[in-house]
Amino acid sequence: MSYSVQNIRNVCVMGHGGNGKTSLVENLLYVTGGSDRQGRTADGNTVCDYDPEETRRQISISMSVAPVEYNGTKINLLDCPGYFDFSGEVMQALQAAESSIIVCSAKDGLAVGTERAWKRMAKSKMPRLIYISKLDEENGDFNAVYDALRERFGKAVAPLIIPIWDEDKRVTGIVDVLHKNAFTADETGHSKEIEIPEDKLSVVEKLYEALRESVAETSEEFMDKYFSGEEFTYAEMLTGLKAGIKDLSLVPVLCGSAVTGLGNKQLLNAIVNLLPNPLEGGLLEGENSDGEPEEFIVSPEAAPCAYVFKTASDQYGKYSYVKVISGHLSADAQMVNASTGQPEKLGRLYTLKGKKATEVKSLGCGDIGAIGKMDKVKTGDTLCDARKVIKLAPPDYPEPNYAMAISPKTKGQEDKVAAGLTRLNEEDRTFTVVNNAETHQMVVTGTGDMQLDVLVSRLKSRFGVEAVLNAPRVPYREKIRKKVEVQGRHKKQSGGHGQYGDVKIRFEPGESEELEFCEEVFGGAVPKNFFPAVEKGLREAVLHGVLAGYPVVNLKATLFDGSYHPVDSSELAFKTAAQLAYKAGLPEASPVLLEPIGELKVTVPDQYMGDVIGDLNKRRGRVTGMNPNEDGDQVIEAEVPMGEMASYAIDLRSLTQSRGGFTYHFVRYEDAPPAVQEKAIAEAQALQNE
Repeated sequence: MSYSVQNIRNVCVMGHGGNGKTSLVENLLYVTGGSDRQGRTADGNTVCDYDPEETRRQISISMSVAPVEYNGTKINLLDCPGYFDFSGEVMQALQAAESSIIVCSAKDGLAVGTERAWKRMAKSKMPRLIYISKLDEENGDFNAVYDALRERFGKAVAPLIIPIWDEDKRVTGIVDVLHKNAFTADETGHSKEIEIPEDKLSVVEKLYEALRESVAETSEEFMDKYFSGEEFTYAEMLTGLKAGIKDLSLVPVLCGSAVTGLGNKQLLNAIVNLLPNPLEGGLLEGENSDGEPEEFIVSPEAAPCAYVFKTASDQYGKYSYVKVISGHLSADAQMVNASTGQPEKLGRLYTLKGKKATEVKSLGCGDIGAIGKMDKVKTGDTLCDARKVIKLAPPDYPEPNYAMAISPKTKGQEDKVAAGLTRLNEEDRTFTVVNNAETHQMVVTGTGDMQLDVLVSRLKSRFGVEAVLNAPRVPYREKIRKKVEVQGRHKKQSGGHGQYGDVKIRFEPGESEELEFCEEVFGGAVPKNFFPAVEKGLREAVLHGVLAGYPVVNLKATLFDGSYHPVDSSELAFKTAAQLAYKAGLPEASPVLLEPIGELKVTVPDQYMGDVIGDLNKRRGRVTGMNPNEDGDQVIEAEVPMGEMASYAIDLRSLTQSRGGFTYHFVRYEDAPPAVQEKAIAEAQALQNE
């Protein structure tokens, strides 16, 4: 069935891990006939968590699309992971949604995932509802969670649905404040209307009056009507509530149970009646074909345009998830990729429900679907009609900061690991892979340990290669602190022409990080045509220091004397002689190990400042400044040795209950303390002995 843009809602479902997002989506599919049975996360049979890793771990790893059809409206629910390692999936979903539902748990209170979801919504100015789940579970406390939400996020938070409980504090039903009626759920999960309990009548009136006040604040006309004592009509209440949600002055709170279905019909009504459709989602920022900023207006009448917000691959092929921004998409249509400027012929079109893809001939404006086998198209690309080329901004991914060295369990399979990671990176753009030529390691950097563990599991299940993760080696440097003069002589005689090269070189600390080569040879002791060979020999030698084999920096080498043989001297002989001088001279020049130092910026709430600074001191960090940011958090600036940062992403989460974040960038090298030098030299020797 095809839906007009006015009858489509694209809603991002987000919140803390384990708060019941997938279970809620599963129930909404079931009660609307979108699935023939209600799956459970614990049983691994939900529509949205279909990946083998999700089934095994019983958590959401990837964002899934679940279309729910209700009262003539198509609601594309984007079920997002709650665990922070997979926040890139949330950022992608936000690119395709006009509104969100933040799911909280009545059992667990105001979790950090709720706070982070709210911050993301506030940054993108996205309308939202809050849904308090697990009402019927033991130790659930709606009032405690609601009070915490009001305290944390302010008076914009207002209840639309409240629970009814008996004397044993078991939830038996819900009250719809807007409609002033009450419901319980029957054995089939469907709502059954009941009388509002006497003790709830005054509470409902008080809350309804608060909604009226919120509606009055959305326009001068409503304000005049409110102060004159007139009642709002139901249509006016909906208009005012919808306006308040759109301008973010109102965030309704609903509640229910994914197990029994209690309250979920009311949630569907709220989505349809109060959340914006794609036309009401606001202007999109983009760039035109000249690279100039341009606002893009969503319109079903305009030239076709679609945004690729996610890429997924399986054994059957590759799917590019798209949201149709304007016009409509047709299979096999000729488009232009605004990101590359290249023409693209669309493949087959599909609508998605979890892993189930249903082929369709077209996708309408505002709708979400997928295109098959678009090999050159990546996440963040915009597909346009050639008549109107515009490029929308790609997702704002978090900067990856948890690095591990990855290698195959079986030697010789490095290429398979690299190829597998390249394929996985098409799906997950939040990790990077670098082949570090200095440490001879492949380093994968992501958002946390769980993400990297999933990557290793997928390498095995999808590409048949087992990989292991280890802490990456620190790229130290070496330098000298004294001036020395040494001789290097290479002399070899073995029938016929021999080899002869003799150099005297002065090694001393230099200003440049690169080798500084000079010559002060008088009287032709070393012919000029051998100078390049001497320099080449030294440039090869400085790649491996004498302490632990790390590159040597800040070295000045001056060739000042030597000798040659008119027959046996050659470029190879002088190159070898220079390297012999290097090996003899540097150990005498007081060599020292240098460690990389990086600039660290840690963003944390005030209450964690002491713990974070104490931890930085243990890591030999030097705090250089502290400044508040626009969110009221503190930004601690420090310089910390790279060797102390391997586990920082994990440790900071532990210190701040996942409320802290950081960035870290290399700035310079400094002399390493004696204990660090000893450890690095011992590790280098052990590596050489392997």
